[in-house]
Amino acid sequence: MIICRTWKFGALALFIFLIAGCKSYKTQDNEQPDTMDRGTIHVSADESFKPVIDEQVKVYESRHPGAHIIVQYKPEAECLKDLAVDSIRMVIATRRYNSDEKSIMVDSLKVSPQSLTIARDGVAVIVNPASPDSLFTMTDIVAILKGKFRKNLIPVFDGIKATSTVRFIIDSVLHGDTLSSMARAALSSQGVIDYVAKTPDAIGFIGVSWIGNPEDTAQLSFLKKVRIAGIESADIPGKYVKAYQANIYMKRYPMVRDLVYILKENYKGLGYFFAGFMSGEIGQMIFRRAYLVPTVLKNFGVRAITLTETK
Repeated sequence: MIICRTWKFGALALFIFLIAGCKSYKTQDNEQPDTMDRGTIHVSADESFKPVIDEQVKVYESRHPGAHIIVQYKPEAECLKDLAVDSIRMVIATRRYNSDEKSIMVDSLKVSPQSLTIARDGVAVIVNPASPDSLFTMTDIVAILKGKFRKNLIPVFDGIKATSTVRFIIDSVLHGDTLSSMARAALSSQGVIDYVAKTPDAIGFIGVSWIGNPEDTAQLSFLKKVRIAGIESADIPGKYVKAYQANIYMKRYPMVRDLVYILKENYKGLGYFFAGFMSGEIGQMIFRRAYLVPTVLKNFGVRAITLTETK
């Protein structure tokens, strides 16, 4: 009888110990669910930058096989809504958060957001190969966007609203005016390329990371379908330049925007290290090789950029 009671007591003690042990491991995991080398995070990114962000993720995960960065590509407005979503740890867009968005993150999510401009991008203008017009002044661009150009060219975007390209055009080019009723919306940046390729009167507006890299076979195939238009230089009247990296760097190309990450972590988790990767030497090299302009390491690759084609 004594032996039986002792056995039951011992079994009970062992059970309590195991339960306590399981709880302690769970607690430990909750305290730091991800690190530089392991874990999974969700990122919301502007669809305009899909090619270069895909490359950033690919290289980071190859160096840290236990880490998984799941990127959801959306129009910029939808990405910025995700600042209020707890499960989204990082947003990649063309602007920083405003005071209202910061209040939501601080008061509701209890996080202190961080942001940094990591690269600079140009909004490229593309036309059909059969189009007789491939050189435009900014006055021409404004007239096209308003539907007042001498020819009825059809402006095409990766959406008519909610995208970073459209916001840039309305805010920085039209200065608040509305787009022409002729404007058309494609489902994506690749959709813009496809629409312009089959429509002689179309003129497309897309991020340069989709068509600016001559080493990317997919982008080379895009350039067989469309032509990149020249825009009058911002600093040399009468000179027309394309959305090439050197022209963005030298501030010759007139339609330039930032690429920004917004990090939502209160500890040094996977998001923190991925942000550091993009702003570090390798990440900045990836931006440069994608023909964007690195902005964190300001002298990084300057000579290589300035020696590239600038016409």
